[in-house]
Amino acid sequence: MKAVPISTRRRTSRRALGGALAALCAGGLLLPACAPVRRHQSLPALQPGVEAAERSTDGTNATPTPTPIATPTPAVAPELRRYYEQELTWAPCSGAPTFDCALVTVPLDYAQPEGGDIDLAAIRKPAGGTGKQRIGSLQINPGGPGAQALEYLVGKLDIFPPSIRASYDLVAMDPRGIGDSTPVDCGPDPAPAHDPADIDANAAAYDRVAAACERHAGELLPHVGTPDVARDMDVLRALLGDDRLNYYGMSYGTYLGATYAEMFPSRVGRMVLDGAMDPALDAYRRWLDTARGYQKAWEAFAADCVTRTDCPVGHSVQEAARILDALRRTLNRAPLRHDEDTTVTGEDLSVSIKGTLRPHAWEDLRRMLREVQGGDTTTVRQYSDDTPSGDQAFWVVSCLSSMLGARFTPAEAKAALARFVEVSPQFGESTVLGLLGCTHWPTPANQTSHPITAPGAAPILVIGSTGDPATPYNWSRSLARRLSSGHLLTYDNTIHVAGFAGSACIDSAIDRYLISGRLPPAGKVCT
Repeated sequence: MKAVPISTRRRTSRRALGGALAALCAGGLLLPACAPVRRHQSLPALQPGVEAAERSTDGTNATPTPTPIATPTPAVAPELRRYYEQELTWAPCSGAPTFDCALVTVPLDYAQPEGGDIDLAAIRKPAGGTGKQRIGSLQINPGGPGAQALEYLVGKLDIFPPSIRASYDLVAMDPRGIGDSTPVDCGPDPAPAHDPADIDANAAAYDRVAAACERHAGELLPHVGTPDVARDMDVLRALLGDDRLNYYGMSYGTYLGATYAEMFPSRVGRMVLDGAMDPALDAYRRWLDTARGYQKAWEAFAADCVTRTDCPVGHSVQEAARILDALRRTLNRAPLRHDEDTTVTGEDLSVSIKGTLRPHAWEDLRRMLREVQGGDTTTVRQYSDDTPSGDQAFWVVSCLSSMLGARFTPAEAKAALARFVEVSPQFGESTVLGLLGCTHWPTPANQTSHPITAPGAAPILVIGSTGDPATPYNWSRSLARRLSSGHLLTYDNTIHVAGFAGSACIDSAIDRYLISGRLPPAGKVCT
């Protein structure tokens, strides 16, 4: 079979924009028909992609009616059958020859499938086992929103234990609008606003991004939300021959998994939601909790650092805070030159610090701070370039959810600033800017904040770390409690996403559940 080439598109460097937005990430596994993406024809203007049966008559309620336990998920609608019955053509991926790649055709708008199709890129690592050892497919989403699932699976294959790789075909699909799945391209990035204290300048920068996205990708924008991606996952489930979806979702991938469980409860198989988000939160609480989580993680790092002779931020937690604040102010006034095209600002440093607030990365964080103090940008650029929340794609998806994307005015963000700084002296000022990300987004949210219960779903394993800075533990606890079949596994650690990161206790619990369906004991805490 003809090999499918790995994309040669260069990954662009990302620059922090108000602590949250930076340049669109390029790269990934490119399939032949993805360049250009095959489309039906020039598409007419379409409505937001939420199926009519799941909306109120005024179109404002995107929450599906819960399916009673005794009622199976309805059969596929006739107008969608051709998507569920298409034949996938898998071919070896050039550059990753042990993986197979394929295109999945789905409607741009599930409510109006006659309007046109888009193609999504999928990748599969066939199971190594035979006979009864094989269970089916395990779909994987690494989060973001905006993370490229194909790249993740190729790069992280080895973290999955042999038992899971023998039992499941490991499958990933770039979500619509992301990576090689009809990516949203908003054009060149506007000039960034470096100073998080200037809320008005950052609001104007977000507004420029919104205008650029409407100008360059307005047709796609209403149709890249989480419910649309959940529908795409169900199409792929059927094409893989699985009666039920087996799924491992991380971070934002837990929100996607919970959304799928709500929409298709009787099609849930073995589902792991690791580092969970709470769909019941509004965007204000989401960003405030995140600021608090990063503050706690920074203070844990600082408390450890000051006990070491080579600590670059002083001899007490209070001194560490003062040194960090001064360093970021200096960088915002006079950014360090990294190369001909990029510099490092104080907000670049903040983004990179957030990516290293895990005990196993503290050594990197100490080195990064020492380097920046000496004018070296190597490590800080490495971590800022690897942060998904620096992508336009992050907001393209987030702004379609009232839990992920806030629509505050600059005046409202200024009023909220004191509370954010109170709970997070080091990160509140930059995190409050998340409230501005979707203020003038050209399309309305099509998924409201609400508790997801998913009655009728099979048992769902939710994993939360007690010190997780990105998705705080109370989110996992809340999601597990609200899901009718949720089961919480706790990790007493500060890591974000606990699975396959060094804990034998966590890994064995995931392995037992995915292989045999056995859940850990109620109240289980791994240390």
